[in-house]
Amino acid sequence: MQTNFPASPPSLKDRAPYLVIGSGIAGLYTALELSKSGPVILITKSKLSESNTTYAQGGIAAAIGNHDSPELHYQDTIMAGAGLCVSDSVLTLVHEGPNRVKHLIDLGVPFDRSETNQLALTREAAHSRRRILHADGDATGREVTYSLISKVQTANIRIYEDHFALALIKQQGNCCGVITIHNDQYHSFLAAAVILCSGGLGQIYGKTTNPKIATGDGITLAYYAGAVLRDLEFIQFHPTALYLPPAPPFLISESVRGEGAILLNHKGVPFMSKYHPLAELAPRDIVARAIFAEIEKTGNDCVYLDLARIGVPTIKRRFPNIYNECASYGLDITTEPIPVAPAAHYAMGGVATDLFGRTNIPCLYAAGEVSNTGVHGANRLASNSLLEGLVFGGRIADHLQKLSLTIPEPHQEFEICYPKLYTLFESVESDLTKLHQITGHHLGIIRDQGGLSEAYDLLDLEPLANPKFQLKPDYFELQNMYLIAKLIAKSALVRTESRGGHYRSDYSKPKASWRKHIEFCGENMEVKE
Repeated sequence: MQTNFPASPPSLKDRAPYLVIGSGIAGLYTALELSKSGPVILITKSKLSESNTTYAQGGIAAAIGNHDSPELHYQDTIMAGAGLCVSDSVLTLVHEGPNRVKHLIDLGVPFDRSETNQLALTREAAHSRRRILHADGDATGREVTYSLISKVQTANIRIYEDHFALALIKQQGNCCGVITIHNDQYHSFLAAAVILCSGGLGQIYGKTTNPKIATGDGITLAYYAGAVLRDLEFIQFHPTALYLPPAPPFLISESVRGEGAILLNHKGVPFMSKYHPLAELAPRDIVARAIFAEIEKTGNDCVYLDLARIGVPTIKRRFPNIYNECASYGLDITTEPIPVAPAAHYAMGGVATDLFGRTNIPCLYAAGEVSNTGVHGANRLASNSLLEGLVFGGRIADHLQKLSLTIPEPHQEFEICYPKLYTLFESVESDLTKLHQITGHHLGIIRDQGGLSEAYDLLDLEPLANPKFQLKPDYFELQNMYLIAKLIAKSALVRTESRGGHYRSDYSKPKASWRKHIEFCGENMEVKE
């Protein structure tokens, strides 16, 4: 048992000009680009290949087709973002995206091609053009991850797997390293610049498409270091996750609907045209709420996704991963509709950054889902997430390579931004169940004043009076998730409207006066234009 965090950094494990935390597309690509100009430390809390990116099915959006343009991609992104996108960030994404994607191709990512060797492009919800590149049908994230890992492993990058990032280190206000837990021991790493690429927070929900590692650690690292967090109330629920208990939720890609699949209610009747003119291709938040409404109306636990229009050869070629996963549970998707229900999928909010990934803390950067660049606004456009990690990770690398950086010496004075610890209830397992009950009931697709207030009260825990704890990552992950859920509840209470991924039944319409952002810096909350 531990009684206190160490007052000074523990034994130095490594130091380098650059330190990247996380191994999704943002972390791998940023590290690879930075390694061109100096050594890079790459830390990941599990294995290198375990990230949200690996499980991404749909693909990467980029305006590279003959009938497409960055301007059209911009318009689609702005429309999906429901009035909260940052225009300059979106312009950066759509104009720089095509060249970054071409760089991925140069790095060996095997995107699917047509019989004439042209890149095969598909369409997803709220896109006006076919602009989604995919690989191995519906295994885009896996192919991107494996291609980047093969390059990272031979670059000037020192890789540390199974290192849980516990606390950032600062010196005279500048971020300069991280404390990790590995094999029940503390370790410290120092660097001239620290880049958070630690992914999402889906595991605060019981039903999520995210892997077990998505516990929001990067957001809490930044929070305790004094970084600004923005737009945390906006959570995207993917409309179609496999609902086949006891099987875990499994993402059924938006591309399935893009290729022609139809949503049916329990009577086998299509229903999406009642909710939006684009029907199955409406923005994700609208489709998710429509499915939720149908489930509530009928008392069933799910709706059904019928792939009959797609045809057997196309199903097996485009969606081999989904086909095989469903088959493993005895479901043949070429002859039977897929039972689906919404599940937590993506966080639009995160650590606030500028166009170069800079946070308000000098030398601390963020990219990917942990960040909030302003690209996604209140609702992410499908397949913009991998592109965002790629574009802004690349911009961080480009920016840092122009700077003259000094790596801190281990004997200097440091400030360690340890997390606060709170009194939970019984055990990690039972406390996680309690958290999932709170978030599922009150912070889900439909919210209201009473539920949000109850959630906030339940999540507002007392500080741990006698700090004794086991030095285990799952204990700190649980602490992180309770804090993040509390911040989401507080933001959702303050935003008295419905917009994008935040829907309140007691304020069911968007308000022009709420085209604003809610920010946290420590315990201080502020509403900003």
